[in-house]
Amino acid sequence: MLIIIVSCVPVSIAQEIPITVSGTLDQVIFDGKWSFITEWKATSLTVIDTGSPDPIYLRTAHEGNFVYVMIDATEDHHITKNSDNAIICFDPKNDKEKNPDENTYCFMTILNGRSFTYQGGSPFAINGNFKEIPNPENFIGIGSVSDTNDRYTTSPHASYEFKIPTEVIGRSDAYGFYVAVFDAHSNKVYSWPKISNVNNLLHVPSPSTWGSIVSPDKSLPEFPWPVLALVSSLAIITFMTRRSAIFHR
Repeated sequence: MLIIIVSCVPVSIAQEIPITVSGTLDQVIFDGKWSFITEWKATSLTVIDTGSPDPIYLRTAHEGNFVYVMIDATEDHHITKNSDNAIICFDPKNDKEKNPDENTYCFMTILNGRSFTYQGGSPFAINGNFKEIPNPENFIGIGSVSDTNDRYTTSPHASYEFKIPTEVIGRSDAYGFYVAVFDAHSNKVYSWPKISNVNNLLHVPSPSTWGSIVSPDKSLPEFPWPVLALVSSLAIITFMTRRSAIFHR
């Protein structure tokens, strides 16, 4: 079992990245890489500085009942299977709490290996108040080696794809958000937001130091179709009732 330890380190500037609604993510082939050149094009792009000419490209979007994340770690040219890995964390309340509560989740995937889900709210500080739980239904986390379809470089490198059910993390237009990539060859962790003194991927910093991932147009949370149909029906009934009352005055 993997253990996550929360490391409380300060971050000087609050940071936000956008998340957009997409209509093409049902076409994503979850193999841990760009399967075709336009696969993740209709998503928001955030470039994570690695201090080298090759950054990490973070793609984020939501569609239906899922949040989608693609991490293109172009800096990681030394592929170490079953060791290179990535983690993403969500706090739907985004209240910058010191310790993660039960609404806070992290999702990890190992290159060519297993995926794991962690939930906050554990009473055991030694585990950073996280506990490992079974992976949710319909969750996908997979890491692989890029190929010639990669949008940024044809040089092989590590990349990761995630499909996160909103049923698990909740629907919010502003999540607390943290993402990190571990390069086993260099033994370095690259993260967003950039937080110093994080030298191990399993040392997740306190949610109080995370950035935010926001839906600028409030398209997340999306209302499911049954709710939209109900709201529309109620609106029509209300309108017709009032109209009928006017005619019968």
